[in-house]
This record gives sequence, structure tokens and C-alpha cells, in this order.
Amino acid sequence: MGLFSLPVSAQTTAPPAPETTRDKKSVTLDEIWGSRAGTFTQKTVQSVNWMKAGGFYTALEGGRVVRRSIATGEAVETLFDEQQARAEGPAQAVRMSDYQLSADERKLLITTEEEPIYRRSTRASFFVYDLNTKKLTRLSANGKQQYATFSPDGRQVAFVRDNDLFVTDLTSGRETRLTTDGKRNAVINGGADWVYEEEFSFARAFEWSPDSKRIAWLRFDESRVPEYNLQLWGELYPTDYRFKYPKAGEPNSVVTAWVVEVASQKKTRIDTGTDPDTYLPRIGWTKNPNLVSIRRMNRLQNRMDLLHADARTGKTTVVLTEQSPTYVDLEFTDDLTYLADGRTFLHSSERSGFKHLYLYELSGKLIRPVTTGEWEVASVLGVDEKNQAVYFTSTEVSPMERHLYRIGLDGKNKLRLTGQTGTTTVNMSPDFSYYLQYHTSAASPVTVSVQQTVNGAASKEIRTVEDNRELRTRMGQYALSPKRFFRFTTTGNVSLNGWMIRPMNFDSTKRYPVLMFVYGGPGSQTVNNSWDTRDFFWYQTLAERGYLIVSVDNRGTGGRGNAFRTATYAQLGKLETQDQINAAGYLGTLPYVDKSRIGIWGWSYGGYMSALCMTLGADVFKTGISVAPVSTWRFYDTIYTERYLKRPQDNPSGYDDNSPLTHAAKLKGPFLLVHGTGDDNVHFQNSVALADALIRAGKPFQSFYYPNRNHGIYGGNTRLHLYRMLTDFIEKNL
Repeated sequence: MGLFSLPVSAQTTAPPAPETTRDKKSVTLDEIWGSRAGTFTQKTVQSVNWMKAGGFYTALEGGRVVRRSIATGEAVETLFDEQQARAEGPAQAVRMSDYQLSADERKLLITTEEEPIYRRSTRASFFVYDLNTKKLTRLSANGKQQYATFSPDGRQVAFVRDNDLFVTDLTSGRETRLTTDGKRNAVINGGADWVYEEEFSFARAFEWSPDSKRIAWLRFDESRVPEYNLQLWGELYPTDYRFKYPKAGEPNSVVTAWVVEVASQKKTRIDTGTDPDTYLPRIGWTKNPNLVSIRRMNRLQNRMDLLHADARTGKTTVVLTEQSPTYVDLEFTDDLTYLADGRTFLHSSERSGFKHLYLYELSGKLIRPVTTGEWEVASVLGVDEKNQAVYFTSTEVSPMERHLYRIGLDGKNKLRLTGQTGTTTVNMSPDFSYYLQYHTSAASPVTVSVQQTVNGAASKEIRTVEDNRELRTRMGQYALSPKRFFRFTTTGNVSLNGWMIRPMNFDSTKRYPVLMFVYGGPGSQTVNNSWDTRDFFWYQTLAERGYLIVSVDNRGTGGRGNAFRTATYAQLGKLETQDQINAAGYLGTLPYVDKSRIGIWGWSYGGYMSALCMTLGADVFKTGISVAPVSTWRFYDTIYTERYLKRPQDNPSGYDDNSPLTHAAKLKGPFLLVHGTGDDNVHFQNSVALADALIRAGKPFQSFYYPNRNHGIYGGNTRLHLYRMLTDFIEKNL
């Protein structure tokens, strides 16, 4: 079934394993989730804005916006201090959670009193701070706002309130309502509906034109979308929270694209076709202030069109089309950069079988591929037009790692800029002269450094901003076992990647129980050479109790090209479960594994997978835990589910053949089912249905629900309670 092999990079430790654990401390759940939470939390650098005036950046530091020298890191100036600033009127103090710097660097947009809505949406009170006059002004006195955004010239701010689009003129203070038909659970202007926000990864659905004269926005008519009802517990009578949630096969919002001229309030609808059952997952602008850029996808998401629209007339032209026999994943076609010449753009595509970059004329005519090879571009960091080069990260070294590269727009002179093994993310300055490099590995928390590009063709480190030295020193006091990477071949001749954590005093002559962790969903990865901030430390507590912890990326996961990822198309759960069962079988052949004591746990898609493994793999897995699982894809949303399974009307067997509900009667081992009743994403309904199926099949199991907790199941003492329960269950049953 394959060999257990460790790459060189995996033989490092986090920190180096001592000869003995006699003088080392043990990790406790209280240090991860309880009163001492933060013991193992890494520090990082956030809310950084590069400044145009060379050599400086701003950062949010404890309620202050500080301008610092890139070269030295020294604080040059405090631009804003919440302890000293007072808003006009009754000398109101503010407590900022975030900020924006206007493009002309004369104003700050301060976010305060922020309250979450869904995964990416919040509601807040915004203030504008003039850096010259030191005047702090409330953006609007008419209620909290969403998605407040400076115009490119810094003279206006657009925002959404009560599902309508507004703009405030910062010179006069005049607030103008640009739309008037917004209504909860009916019409949204300028903000995404729930399913777009969750599955297309954006909440703000409007963009300023480059000349600050127009706003392009999306209008969501969700009146025909069925409502989902969450009961909120705690009062004498539970309250209902109703929101629009389109389950697979049900009606979506009808989405239309519009442009408004801010001065005249003249509105123009953009022609996006006659089929109302399509998606418009992106709207923006080219470099031309009269030309809007829109992405359009059909409902099955196997076709994506790039449209260019005349902002004055609404007339559109299809510039290019991406098609697939399975699906076009927006993530792999989302890198779109219009170049300053106004004649070309850079676009990503999987047409070769791997995500790569292509240069086009504005008309859509292909000029050339920029990157090629049997590896994926992970992210595009920008196009340095002065030096005719692109900066990007990719999987070329390994699907488990991400490294930074530079390549010419002509596709030549590709240069790797990172040398260490692990995962690198980058925040690049607008002029491409500097970048912040965030590097982690499975053995090391993040190190943030300032790098300087040299003649546009190389880079050198200027200084380290954060190295987490205190955390590294603290970790050295604990008995920590590293992740060890391995690869094996399944009975179906598929090579899969995995990692293992062993007890510190590992004895290869003994046989250990195994707890497998699975996620396994399309495009995901759990097997990465990067830092795991919290579960890694929970796994240490289990390793100390004598468990091996293992995770394997099955078919359908990311980093290995289109064919590997889309192999699960139209049959979610089938191949993934086969691969996890194969992984357990492989582990059972290792001389130090007790094959009669292999368990599995997962959350969300992983909860779905663990339920399938406990039923379809009942003879392999002794025990399992499903947290917030999907139990049938018929309960999940349109965009995600239909992308991978088509509609249930078109592919009923794809929905039912690999549903845990179908196989409930096959459960044999101890099984724990956990869910939050306030989960707006994977509804509590899933666990109710699974519990009912197990009851009807006469199968014993344990279940636990967390009142009003959402998909993340957190808040207060919640996570500590959850992980104590998971730990107790594992100890008793594995």
C-alpha cells in the first residue's frame, strides 16, 4: 500500500524534540481555550497600509494609527490616537477596530462599534478624521453603516444602510440616498445576500469608478428565496430569526448590475443577459472610467463569462469565456488585473489543468501565457508595470507549500524569492519596492519581515518585524511533538499526502491508537507545511495520553491541479471516504499502530466525512466525532452544493448515495454528534435529521447541542467546554 516516507523538511521539530520530557511541561486545555488562553497565540502584523510617499507604511497599534519607516521600523508619526481624538458634538470618544487611509492620504475612515452579521459582513459606526485639520466627524448620524468606502479622490464615502446605497460628500457633509427600494429579506442594494457572501467570498457589492463620478453596484432581489428560521433561545419565549437561504435546487436571488452617476443620481442598468437564473459574482471597473468589468456564471457554474459594459449605456460585450466539463471555480479564475496602459489585462485560468496566468488584449484576444507548468499559481500579488513583471505565490516546490516568485510579463526570467521550506504570504507595496513577508512552517510560528526588491529582479531582507521569540521560548518549556509529513499510495494507486503527530516518548515496538482528523472538502487542504495555531496544541494533549494524530488530504482537495480536485464531481463523499478508509487501512499496516483502535473526527465538511467513515467504514473506524456536519447536501446552499453536485433535480443519486442519512444503519462504533443551534451556515437541521435516522435504525450514539452558537461554536467558555467533551469522549472510546 505504499511506503511511509518523511521529506527532509518534515524532520525538523517545533521546537526540537528533547531527549527526555522529564523537565518539560504538559499543554493544558486551559492554556488553549480557558482562562490562560493566549499562551500559545502567535503575534503578527495586521492592518498595514503602504504609503505613496516612499519609505513609509501605517499600522494599527493599540488604538493608534502609526506611520513607520519601512527601513528602520521607527515610529515617525502618530496619525490618530483614540485616547486623544474626540468627535464633534458632545466630545465623543471613539474606540477603533479598523481604519482605511484615503488614496490621497489626507483622511482616515475609522471603524467603531463594529458588530458581526455573517462571516464577512459587519455593521458599524464610522468616523472621518482629517489629518490636516485634526477634525473627527461622524460619517452619518442616521444609524450604523456597512461597507463604508472612500472614493478614489478621497472626497466622498459610499456605504450601505438598511439595504440601500448612500454616499456622503465629505466637504459639505451632505448625505445622499442613491437607492430607495431596499428592504430586509426582499431587496439589497450594494451588499451581497447570504449565499453570495458565504460562497463567493464578498460582502460589499459596489465599486467606485476610477474618476470617483460613478458607482457600479449589484441589486439582489431575494423576494422569491425561501426563508430559513433560526430559533434563538434564552427569553421566556424563543425568538425567530428569519433570513433568506437558498438550499440546493431552490430559487436564488435575481441579481442585476447597475451604475449610478453620483452627482445626478442617474441610474443605468447593465445588460447581463436575459436569463435571471445566473450569478454575477464580481463587479468592478477597468482603468477606463466608462468601462465596467463583470463576471457572469451560469447556475451550474461550468461556464464563466467576462463582460465589459459601457457605463453610459449599459451595453455589454463578452470578452472571454471559461468552460469546464465539471465546474469553473471562481477562486481559480479570480485573478484579474487591468494594466495601466488601458489596453491589456492579466487573467487566471485552469485551461491547462493547473491555475496559470495569461495576458490578454482588452478585447479578449490572448497575447500569451505568462506562467506554465504542472503546478498552481496560488495568488497574484500585483503587476509591476514599470519593470514589466508579475509577483505571485505558487505550489511549484510542493502542493504543501507556498513560495513567492517574480516573472516577466513576457513569461521569461522566473525567479523564486523565498528559500525556506514552509508557507509564505506577502503584502506588497504599491510600487513593488518593498513587501512584508509572512513565513510559517509546521515547525515554526510566523516570522514577519520587511523585504526590499533589488532592481526588480531579486530581494533582500531589511529587518524582522515580528519573530514570535517569546512564543518560541515559551514553547521550548513544553513537551511538544512535531508534525511529520508522509506520503502513501492507496489500493487504487492514488498518492496521498498526510502528517502524523506521535507521542513524545514514542516507542516503535509498541502499538498506539490513532485519531484521524479530516476535512476533505473540494479545494481544501489540512496537510500544509504551515503553522497550526490551536488544534496543534490540543493534539499535544492527546499525544501525551498515548494517541497518534494523523491527517490525510483525500482526492478532491487542493494544491494538486484540476483533475485531482474535480475527481469528486457529481459524487461528493464517495472517493473522499474511500481515500480516508484506505488511509486508515494503510496506518493499520504500520508496526506501531493498533489497527483495532483507529478513530476519526471532523468539523463541517469534515463532520460529514467522519459520519460517512463511521458508517461506510464501520469495520475500520472504532469511534468517530462529527461537529456541525452536513448530513445531506439537500440541506445546503445552492452555490456551493450545485457547483459540485449539480441540482438535486438533475443528480438525485449524487445527493443521496453518499449521504450519512442513507447509511445510518451501518454505524457500529461509539459516535458523538455536536452542533450549534444558531448555525446559519450548516443548519442544526442536519444533525436533527442524522439523529432521527440513527434513532430509526436503532443505533446508539451521543449528541450535544450548543444553544445559539453559530458554525464556529465559540464565545465565552464554549470552546473549552467543547474540547473537554471531545477529549473525554476520545479517552473513553478510543
